[in-house]
Amino acid sequence: MPDVEAALAELSQANALQGEIWHRAVAACQESPNPLQTQLIPALNEMFDLAATRMVVARIHPPPIIFALLGVLALMSSLLAGYAMAGGKARSWIHVIGFALITATTVYVILDLEFPRLGIIQVEAFDRVLVDLRQSMH
Repeated sequence: MPDVEAALAELSQANALQGEIWHRAVAACQESPNPLQTQLIPALNEMFDLAATRMVVARIHPPPIIFALLGVLALMSSLLAGYAMAGGKARSWIHVIGFALITATTVYVILDLEFPRLGIIQVEAFDRVLVDLRQSMH
């Protein structure tokens, strides 16, 4: 995130607003028992659950050992490919360069998708939905 402090402040404000919305909805449902109001509480609960799930997903990443194993896998694959080609009389540069490019691209794409706000592949569609929802509330 470009500004972590601002994001944390917005998160704190969003949590406060969630609490306020929840208390007002419960109070409104208790004041006048209307069958339609009983649909409000489950809908709010689902909305808050989705927001919490999004925050958890944004904070959880695979443990560092997974990335270490990914690096070891790439190195071991390179070692085995080099060992297999060592028995030949001539090197196939197309295969060497192709293997190196495919391995490096695979590792890069995995890392880039793990951190969607950094790198070349940026998944902004998820954030766009929340921005559009926020603008519709004003």
